[in-house]
Amino acid sequence: MTESKTMSKKIGYLGPRGTFSEEIALSFYRGVEGCFTPYHSISSVIMAVDSGEVQEGIVPVENSVEGSVNVTLDTLAHEANLYIVKEMVKPIRHNIIVKPGTKHINIICSHAQALAQCRHYLDEHYPAAERIEVESTAAAAYKVASGAKNHAAICSTRSAEVYGLDVIETDIQDNPNNATRFLVLSKQPVSPKGVSSKTSIVCQINGEKAGALYNILGEFAKRNVNLTKIESRPSKGGFGLYVFFFDIEGSLEDEPVAAAVHAVKEQSLWFKNLGSYPINTVE
Repeated sequence: MTESKTMSKKIGYLGPRGTFSEEIALSFYRGVEGCFTPYHSISSVIMAVDSGEVQEGIVPVENSVEGSVNVTLDTLAHEANLYIVKEMVKPIRHNIIVKPGTKHINIICSHAQALAQCRHYLDEHYPAAERIEVESTAAAAYKVASGAKNHAAICSTRSAEVYGLDVIETDIQDNPNNATRFLVLSKQPVSPKGVSSKTSIVCQINGEKAGALYNILGEFAKRNVNLTKIESRPSKGGFGLYVFFFDIEGSLEDEPVAAAVHAVKEQSLWFKNLGSYPINTVE
């Protein structure tokens, strides 16, 4: 990133300290003057950006094993008016951590996605342990550090460092290709000139019209515009009504992409542009 070191920013992320979102923030904003603010939920990060409480917010949107983070999609579609300004994909390595001196593990806690990403490992090695979902992986570490008896957490090694815990098993994720896609959100769009980029939109189409989705997809196909992801979510207007998220390869500054998006907008009952943004990988 080429931000000025004198620039001051307020950055929100899913907390508490020690989450993968914080790791992303510390890595990506290295050298940028500002402050990081942890929030207790993904939706609260997004709404903090929407209200202007912070300038940018970092949220997970998709995992390579467990799929989309629905609260991120729903909040962006229905509650906030924000743009995606960066995308980052981070390999995720899960670990089991305990309070020093722990002899027995009866309860394992973590974020729902982390528990799901380690399901087979837990079935094999801790079949009798109860699994409890908490708000984040770092919240699980905090719970263990606070003295919860016979508890273990699934989280990052940074969480172990932050909360003074012991790592007893590493890399327990079921899939070695486990990675999570994070978004940086802002009230202002960016112009990703000269770099690899994506564009994201969300819309509602006329589901009562035969071939409506086919026609939408055709707008991309006939312009040779590649879609990297399509996802439907309930529109919250009743059963059978959906909004569709499209991730598009390229920027709205590319004429074929702009033309396809304009055509989709013209055919939609409701439409929101989530912006064009650069793609990054954090090791």
